[in-house]
Amino acid sequence: MRVYRTPDERFAALPDWPYAPKYRDISDGLRVHYVDEGAPDAQPVLMLHGEPTWGYLYRHMIGPLVDAGFRAVVPDLIGFGRSDKPLDRAAYSYAGQVAWMRAWIEALDLRNMILACQDWGSLIGLRLVAEMPERFAGVALSNGGLPEGQPVPRAFAIWRAFSRYSPFFPIGRIVNAGAKRALSDAEIAAYDAPFPTRASKVAARIFPSFVPLGANVAVPDQKRAWTALERFDKPFLCCFTDGDPITRGGDALFAERVPGAHGMAHRTLSGGHFVQENDPAGFVAAICDVAAGGRSPT
Repeated sequence: MRVYRTPDERFAALPDWPYAPKYRDISDGLRVHYVDEGAPDAQPVLMLHGEPTWGYLYRHMIGPLVDAGFRAVVPDLIGFGRSDKPLDRAAYSYAGQVAWMRAWIEALDLRNMILACQDWGSLIGLRLVAEMPERFAGVALSNGGLPEGQPVPRAFAIWRAFSRYSPFFPIGRIVNAGAKRALSDAEIAAYDAPFPTRASKVAARIFPSFVPLGANVAVPDQKRAWTALERFDKPFLCCFTDGDPITRGGDALFAERVPGAHGMAHRTLSGGHFVQENDPAGFVAAICDVAAGGRSPT
C-alpha cells in the first residue's frame, strides 16, 4: 500500500494547537495520530472529526473538557491530519474506516467513553457505538447522522459533485465557508496543513461518495447499526446547530428512535455545519450533560 505521511514541519506553530503528537500502529501497517490530554484514569471523551477536517477542529474544546475532569482523546481519521494517508482510492471504504477506528480503540483499550461527533465523525462513531456499545457511556451528536439510503438532499448532491469534479479543493476555505464565522488566515492554513499535495487529499475528496444516501453498498450495514442503536439506552443527546442546511432536522430521527435519547435535554446550538468553530462551549456543555445522565425533569 502506498502511504503518504505529511511532514512534521507542516504542523509547527499552529494557532491554539500546543498538543504533542501521539501515534498508534493499527492493522494494515497504518499509523493513527491522536491527541490525548487529561488524567489517564479520567472518563474519556472521544471526539471524532468529519470531512475535510482533522483533529484541529476540536482545539477549542480539548482544554475545557480537561478542566472539567475528562480525558480528551482526539484521533485523526486515516487519510486526514497527521494520520497515514493511503494514496490509492481503492484503499478507502466506509466499512474500512470503521474497522480502522475500531482497531485503534481496541489498541488503546478505551472504555466508558462519551462519543462527541459531527459530520463523518457521526457516520463512523455511531457505527462504533452500534458494534461495541459496552465501551460507550453515552453520545453527544451534532450535525451528523446515520443515513440508510434516504434520497440525496440537493445541498449534499452539490457538495458531492464538487468534491469529485472540482479541479481545486481548498480545504481551509471549505471549512471557513461552513463555519459561519471568519477564520483567520492562520486557522485556514492550519486546516490546509495536513494536505500539501493534490495526492494527499484523496480521502477528503472521496468521502462524500461513501455517504449512504440513495443506492449505496453500505445501506445494509447502516440498517444493522440502526437496529443496535434502537436498543441503546445510555444517554444520547442531540445538539445540532441552527444554521446547517445539510443536517437540519436530522436530530428528530435520533430523538424518536434511540431509547437513550428519550427525556434528554436536547438543544439547538449556534452556527453552521462546523459547530466546533461556532459554539464549542455549547458542545462541551452537551458532553457534560451526557456525563451527568442529564435527563429533563418529567
